[in-house]
Amino acid sequence: MDRFHNAFMGYNKNEVNKFVSDVISEVEKMLTKSRQKDETIKLLSEQITRYKNMENTLNRVVLVAEEASHQIKKTARTEADVIIEDAKKNASRIVNDALMKAEEAEQAAENLRRNIYNYKKRVKTVIEEQLDVIDNLDKNIL
Repeated sequence: MDRFHNAFMGYNKNEVNKFVSDVISEVEKMLTKSRQKDETIKLLSEQITRYKNMENTLNRVVLVAEEASHQIKKTARTEADVIIEDAKKNASRIVNDALMKAEEAEQAAENLRRNIYNYKKRVKTVIEEQLDVIDNLDKNIL
């Protein structure tokens, strides 16, 4: 706290006036700061209210998204079951077709084996006949 010098009939008026002026200036600064802080508090309160509203909206969006996700999963499972059932039916048909083709291929292979055996037999017979002819040539020439 400031001390005032004594003057005629009390304290020095200039010092007191300066002190009062300084106090007024400080009080005005404090009031200005207080108003600024009040404005900041009001602004922050409004922002908090907006953020709470946004939070509520986001919570609702999350709930809707979760419900949609559950519905999509349910639909996907149903579709997967249908696809699996169709795949099983197709697999049975494919296996039956493959067995029939395998049987046809086996028959074709057996026919081919028989044809090769007959062909070899004919070639062997022709070669033996040719050898007999060659052997007979030697006998006829000598």
